[in-house]
Amino acid sequence: MIIRQQYMDLLQKYRDAQLVKILAGIRRCGKSTILDMWKEELKNSGIREDHILAVRYTTPVMDGDMTAQQMYEELRTRMADRERYYLLLDEVQEVVDWEKAINSLLEDHNVDIYVTGSNSKLMSSEISTYLSGRYVSIPVYPLSFVEYLEFKKDSSLSERELLNEYIRFGGFPIVALGNYDERSAYQIVEGIYNSVITNDVARRHNITNFELFNRVVRYIVENVGKTFSANSIVKFLKGEGRSLTVETIYNYLEWLEKAFVIYRCPRYDLQGKSVLKTQEKFYLADSALKYCIMGFNPKSVAAMLENIVYFELRRKGYEVYVGKNDTKEIDFVAARREERVYIQVCRTIPEDSDRELDNLMEIRDHYPKYVVTMDELASGNVNGIRIMHLADFLRQGEY
Repeated sequence: MIIRQQYMDLLQKYRDAQLVKILAGIRRCGKSTILDMWKEELKNSGIREDHILAVRYTTPVMDGDMTAQQMYEELRTRMADRERYYLLLDEVQEVVDWEKAINSLLEDHNVDIYVTGSNSKLMSSEISTYLSGRYVSIPVYPLSFVEYLEFKKDSSLSERELLNEYIRFGGFPIVALGNYDERSAYQIVEGIYNSVITNDVARRHNITNFELFNRVVRYIVENVGKTFSANSIVKFLKGEGRSLTVETIYNYLEWLEKAFVIYRCPRYDLQGKSVLKTQEKFYLADSALKYCIMGFNPKSVAAMLENIVYFELRRKGYEVYVGKNDTKEIDFVAARREERVYIQVCRTIPEDSDRELDNLMEIRDHYPKYVVTMDELASGNVNGIRIMHLADFLRQGEY
């Protein structure tokens, strides 16, 4: 088992705090395995195995819909004494009103609770109702490039070759653990994609016209890293002779977000110092989600580089925005407490174009500024702006 240390460190930080630790992310990103790792960590720290209750609430092992009362009673009866128990509960959204059971366990017993989930039921408003102020959300993403290198430590490929593989194949652990060719890797990811789109979105929200919904999803996937609106999707569909309301598009976007398929990146006005509600961008949970349904196209790599940088910033705890500075666009403005980082992403830096540098140089503050590129020859420092290869940027600890 390859340890994902970032998540172990986070769980250790919150261990024994009177908070429910909620690990949420897209299917197959590694949440269940993280719970398995945490179980071993607890055992190695001296916790008796009979005081670690690990339950997986997946449909095949459940006899119909389990209720919150049944969940509560099952766990309560397994706690034989008043010593502390560690509850590791996987895919809890399969239990009806699971939040009520968790709340009662937290109030009535000496427990430390960790739960995982993959869809909108986990992030529903009932969490705030029943667990108000008593939970911490830990987002789980597919592998970072550093984690991917750890998974591939026995590979004969160079780091740069592994970066190219990471860009094309993505970071789902099941793919990284194997030695798949492109066709096989995309078949695996397509299975994940279909499961999420069908089960976590279409079926859960009773979408009747699945073909039209799937066309909207493909439009979003095609336009990763580009600004678009619900209105632009409606106009596009109208051009194809299809009809859908703006309200329906908004619902689709929200449901895809709650299934952790896409992530919204709002626009931030650097001059007005405010978050704008128009011209947002969306990024995919993993680059392979695009390639498995659209096929790999070298022309789309630039957008996927943005996608990778976006999630690297999210992993490091930044709030990430598209920057607007008068008429200029900054690919990313990343904020974390009192820190800020500005980033431009480009596949190569053309000799006759200073756009990436000029946009950053017009920002009149002293926060770090980067141009991140795949250009092997472009590196160094220009007027305080660091130019870095993507591999070096992804391996850097802090900015």
